[in-house]
Amino acid sequence: MEKTETLEAFYKKKFNWLPDNLQRDIGHFNVFRLEDCVGPNAVPIQYSRRDFYKVTLIRGESMYHYADKSIRTSEPTLMFFNPAIPYTFETLSEQPTGYFCIFKEAFFTEKLRVTINELPLFAIGGKPAYTLTETQDKHVSQLFEKMLEEIASEYQFKYDLLRDYTSELVHYALKMQPSETLYQHVDAKSRITAVFTELLERQFPIESPSQRFKLRSASDFARNLSVHVNHLNRSIRETTGKTTTDHITERMVSEAKALLKHTNWNISEISYSLGFDEPAHFNYFFKKQTQLTPSSFRNV
Repeated sequence: MEKTETLEAFYKKKFNWLPDNLQRDIGHFNVFRLEDCVGPNAVPIQYSRRDFYKVTLIRGESMYHYADKSIRTSEPTLMFFNPAIPYTFETLSEQPTGYFCIFKEAFFTEKLRVTINELPLFAIGGKPAYTLTETQDKHVSQLFEKMLEEIASEYQFKYDLLRDYTSELVHYALKMQPSETLYQHVDAKSRITAVFTELLERQFPIESPSQRFKLRSASDFARNLSVHVNHLNRSIRETTGKTTTDHITERMVSEAKALLKHTNWNISEISYSLGFDEPAHFNYFFKKQTQLTPSSFRNV
């Protein structure tokens, strides 16, 4: 899988320029017409994570590959993308139309009563696709047109309005049922393995004793991905030759060694940060994997 696409990479690839305020504004927001960004000379979209959120309205036939699923759309479809989930899409129509907006989490930080990842349409394991009727398409299109008009204006408080328009899109979708037209992709096993790996790695490095490694079992990951644990285990085993538990254990041992060698945290603090309720459980785990106790490893 390609490395995470940053906002800087997005602008350079699509437009070969960077907005003047990109580095200053961590809550960056922008909006585009889809037809300005696709076509015969467009750069292919790689299957990867982004470091920004994206909301897209697309008309015309297309296929989105999202985590371990593929979503085929032919009707107008509103879609929501989370930075934690890798995705790409294939345009199957010659002239697709629509809109999309991109933004950083900080764009909503002060306005939402919950974190954006708690919203069902952005949640890991959630369903991001909402098929629109003609009336719904018209309403959503009007919101995007208002965004385009506003972002081009000189109005002092335009980003407050843009935030409101985006929030209205979110709430409009929350009132609808997501599309169930989800197809398992022929490469679904590779995709679910990629998402598992991303979720595992996003928990590291552990930078303070108060930070805790929470997804510690195959069941934890399966629950977050909304897949059966047997399906997750089988996909990872067939893709990598290792079990889900093997991957989790290897990453925990690697982090434990780093913390023992490069921090002055005591064994209890390291134990807690790695998700163990008791230091004795951590001692047993570490010795089983390395044939050394944590204290012995630290003193080697």
